[in-house]
Amino acid sequence: MLDLKFIRENPQKVKEGVQKKNAKVDIDALLHLDGAHRTVLRELEALRAEQKQKSKTARGETEELRALKERVQKAEKSEAEKRGELDKLLRFIPNLPLDEVPIGADESGNVAVRYVGDKRAFDFEPKDYLTLAERLGIIDMERAGKVSGSRFGYLKGAAAWLEMALVRLAFETAETHGFIPVVPPTLVRPEAMEAMGYVERGGEEIYHLSNDGLYLVGTSEQSVGPMHMEEIFKDSELPVRYIAFSSCFRKEAGSYGKDTKGILRVHQFDKVEMFAFCKPETSRDEHRLLLSIEESLMQKLAIPYRVLDICGGDLGDPAAAKFDIEAWMPGQNGGKGEYRETHSTSNTTDFQARRLNIRWRADDGAKPEYVHMLNGTAFAIGRTLIALIENYQTKEGGFMIPEALKPYVPFKEVKTSDKMTK
Repeated sequence: MLDLKFIRENPQKVKEGVQKKNAKVDIDALLHLDGAHRTVLRELEALRAEQKQKSKTARGETEELRALKERVQKAEKSEAEKRGELDKLLRFIPNLPLDEVPIGADESGNVAVRYVGDKRAFDFEPKDYLTLAERLGIIDMERAGKVSGSRFGYLKGAAAWLEMALVRLAFETAETHGFIPVVPPTLVRPEAMEAMGYVERGGEEIYHLSNDGLYLVGTSEQSVGPMHMEEIFKDSELPVRYIAFSSCFRKEAGSYGKDTKGILRVHQFDKVEMFAFCKPETSRDEHRLLLSIEESLMQKLAIPYRVLDICGGDLGDPAAAKFDIEAWMPGQNGGKGEYRETHSTSNTTDFQARRLNIRWRADDGAKPEYVHMLNGTAFAIGRTLIALIENYQTKEGGFMIPEALKPYVPFKEVKTSDKMTK
């Protein structure tokens, strides 16, 4: 949520930021509503002051006091209604993009910052991961379809081992930067999900258990971010960094017909997510740190990738700036290969912190300020497995294990002769 005082004082900047994000919010209507609310609030405060003053001198509840009480109650109702309308409209204003964010209406405006790693030259035609994985018996979509429906899959054997290996690699890498490992809840209350800023737009992707009044998280950040709601950090405590592992759930409502086969785009997937709380003046540096950790993990796996600076029109509501990493997947696009997203990292500045009321206080005892909050993917397990299988595949139909993962698994290669019995 944006600071209302900031909107009043900088309406043009807010309009430009909203336009840069390709969002449709009537800022003039909001300011008109804000003015109406402040008028009603002043009237209410004046009536309360009058009521308080006359109550001091009156003997008992007089006719005048009863009439004044009714006026106060009527003004309170009007003020609450105006405040509710204002709050609702405020929640539809996305976080403003930072000045350095590229201009663009959609993903076509994203800017490739750099390409890292050499694409492997195959002496055979590379296959897509699902063809390989199903032959190897390590991904089973058919049985998952019988049990859970479309867009679900079983990871078996080597794939299950590799998931645990990726989690270990991510945790150990992040811990060297002071990240605290955490396994968070996957069910959160509505006020926590709404405060993270994913309900107003994008809510159609979220699973809502209406009978229980709970949401299933679509990413670990949705339960890690609210951990410190209504808290104040000490200056010396920041930054606070977490690395979380959890299952995540998405309806994929906006992806009809896209990636319907396999585990690239599914309703349930596992993810390792980094999250940070920091002072406002260090959030840009913190954002670069998250990106550097993501890149170091890709480099440890020796998977070619590119980094994208995401344009304003492709940013979600909470993000003020975002970088994506797309891994080269040689088996995609009919064996021609293409880059597909495996990581993202966002700086949400104080947008989520305002909703969650998470602040920090300087050691000199000054008035608390809102922290900045950031998130970044360490590994989206399914998509990383896809990149790994396709880049390390062998002519015989198996795949090799990257050096960085060998300490965590009891095999160095997955071969067709190792295929699990159906």
